[in-house]
Amino acid sequence: MKKLNDILLLGDERLYQVCDPVMQNELPLLNGWIADMHNVMQEIRQKYNFGRAIAAPQLGIMKRLVYMNIDKPVIFINPEIQDASDELFELWDDCMSFPNLLVKVKRHKTITVNYLDENWQQQQWVMTDALSELMQHEHDHLNGVLCTMRAIDSMSFKWRP
Repeated sequence: MKKLNDILLLGDERLYQVCDPVMQNELPLLNGWIADMHNVMQEIRQKYNFGRAIAAPQLGIMKRLVYMNIDKPVIFINPEIQDASDELFELWDDCMSFPNLLVKVKRHKTITVNYLDENWQQQQWVMTDALSELMQHEHDHLNGVLCTMRAIDSMSFKWRP
């Protein structure tokens, strides 16, 4: 079982790599990956009081997999973002890979996410506002992009209060 100390931290070269798709023959590995992601997210919540989702590469699992748990757990296998709105909004983004740093970024207000669920069934979810920015953040991880790379300008960084 992975723990908080297993999370990859800012500067780890693996965080900048594009992840491979999850293949259907890897489904037997899914429960272990999700358990690890859930466990680390719970530890982040206890220690830092944030954490709504985690991307597999943050734990060195270089697969296109996102675990979100707000009201209930949702697994996104090979998520793809489409139909991103032209309307953007600014926010202070946080990340489990650098938990004390906040980064001001712009995100699309609305997106459509196409993904496979844990039963390998195609799903679609139109997300707005907080969910939209959350999925954009996690999807970026799958492409080796950190919110530090999306900072609005050089003044868009601050320590978490």
